Amino acid sequence: MELLSIRRRRALAQRGHKLLGDKRDALIMEFFTLLKRRDEVREEVMRAYASARESIFQAEALLGPQELERAISGAKEMPRIPMGFVNIMGVKTPRVSVEVVPDEVEYRWGPSPPIDEVARRFLDLSRGLLKLAEVEASIHRLAIEIEKTKRRVNALEHIFIPRMEAAERYITMALEEREREDFFRRKRIKTLLERRAEGL
Repeated sequence: MELLSIRRRRALAQRGHKLLGDKRDALIMEFFTLLKRRDEVREEVMRAYASARESIFQAEALLGPQELERAISGAKEMPRIPMGFVNIMGVKTPRVSVEVVPDEVEYRWGPSPPIDEVARRFLDLSRGLLKLAEVEASIHRLAIEIEKTKRRVNALEHIFIPRMEAAERYITMALEEREREDFFRRKRIKTLLERRAEGL
């Protein structure tokens, strides 16, 4: 009974090992896809940042520092950005709805073309930063899950499955030894019975 139980548990552990190995491999592929995506988004953010800086320098040259500061401080607050989650192989990764970032910023005072350009470029930068934050957070969560999955795979492969295989071998050897002993005992009894029958 114990041998059958160990065999069932070993088979279950081997199936779990395969499934966890497949999960680990899929997570690693997704991880590297996100790393590539992060590099692309970072480049976009750096371009958007350079463009936003250039626009603010131009606006300051055209309007003067005081007028620029007054216009910027007159902008109304940005709306709240809703955030959700997407499940990747059992890992909840964040998703930010960047499309809700408005295309225009409302001002308490009348806008001017240079200020509109500054606002437009900084909104582009905001969208890029939100996307970058989403990708970075996803990479972080996947890295944690990959490490946990690798530990489980290694524990099954190097500790639990070998222990169960060793226990299975031990029980099998013990049963074989008991079977040999029974065989010799039966043989001896048969021989004794035969001798006793001959003596009669």
